[in-house]
Amino acid sequence: MSLSVTRAIVYAGLTVGILDLLDAFVFFGLRSGARPIGILHSIAAGLLGRDAARAGGLQTAALGFVLHFLVAFIIATIYVVASRALPVLRRRWVICGLAYGVMAYFVMTFVVVPLSNAGPGRIAFALPVAPVLINGLAIHALGVGLPSAYFASRTRRV
Repeated sequence: MSLSVTRAIVYAGLTVGILDLLDAFVFFGLRSGARPIGILHSIAAGLLGRDAARAGGLQTAALGFVLHFLVAFIIATIYVVASRALPVLRRRWVICGLAYGVMAYFVMTFVVVPLSNAGPGRIAFALPVAPVLINGLAIHALGVGLPSAYFASRTRRV
């Protein structure tokens, strides 16, 4: 299978978005009883702040859904575009994808979320509790980095 760069980004973005959101719904649902709408509110809180996100009902949950997929597409796009300049990202896509997913986890956890309106407004380095850390690393390696790398590896050669 040979994909255009655009198709690779679309397939990767959709796959990453779906897998990561399903993981959040299942993991946090089982761990703490979080409902999907609450998880989507948490995502929207990055833009709106926690109180505004919770108060917005279905509208802010929908915003959280859109923002989640926007981030998924950005993460996938970065890998696919980088793989055009660095062919090793396509040739060694399994190891590079796993590493990219772990890197994405740390950037999201320690930079993006803390600097968002859901965080303290400064970069933070406190590790999450073990189950959250393990799940976060696993889903980012397997459900974010690996699909991004897989679809990048299927792009047409330049």
